[in-house]
Amino acid sequence: MQHPVARGALHLKGLQIFNVGVLLLAGMCKTEEDEGPSAEEDSQSFHGVGVCKWFNVRMGFGFLSMSSREGVPLDEPVDVFVHQSKLHMEGFRSLKEGEAVEFTFKRSSKGLESQRVTGPGGIYCVGSERRPKGKKVQKRRSKGNRCYNCGGLDHHAKECKLPPQPKKCHFCQSIDHMVASCPVKAQQSSPGSQGKPSPSKGGEEDSAVASPSAPVEASQQ
Repeated sequence: MQHPVARGALHLKGLQIFNVGVLLLAGMCKTEEDEGPSAEEDSQSFHGVGVCKWFNVRMGFGFLSMSSREGVPLDEPVDVFVHQSKLHMEGFRSLKEGEAVEFTFKRSSKGLESQRVTGPGGIYCVGSERRPKGKKVQKRRSKGNRCYNCGGLDHHAKECKLPPQPKKCHFCQSIDHMVASCPVKAQQSSPGSQGKPSPSKGGEEDSAVASPSAPVEASQQ
């Protein structure tokens, strides 16, 4: 059985360890608070000079190649991210590859990001001549798009601006009959009107077939 004095010593030691843990946790929180100003320092703006490395006009972003920072030339160019919303220009915003630019930028968790981009001396950016390709608009085919109300080929009946017209044949547009009894359609779709040989051509074929048979019969006789 453990002595009461020993149990008290262990309890006191446990309290000390707990207190040390609390102090360490408080110290960590204080350290994070102390690091706050450094994050603010990262958000401050810097001035850079360079050229556009590349820019995607369809996506609206790209990278600048910074050759000078705060007036001091850099040994090697540094990439700075640029978005079209940061470009100082009118109309469609974009950059041309190799275009000279001046810009302010900041350091973020993703790297260097531009805040405002202008041309040399603060003028408007020139921009790229390229434009994003739009979706091709498919033209309506005249076949199957005829308006059943007025007979137009550029719209459907539900888009027709004319009042309801008299009912007529959808095939020949006649108001004397409906498409079910259309004589023009019946004539074009009848089996006899398609693939039937003409009488003259048929007579020639019959004579061509009959002529070789005569010598054969003579030879058999």
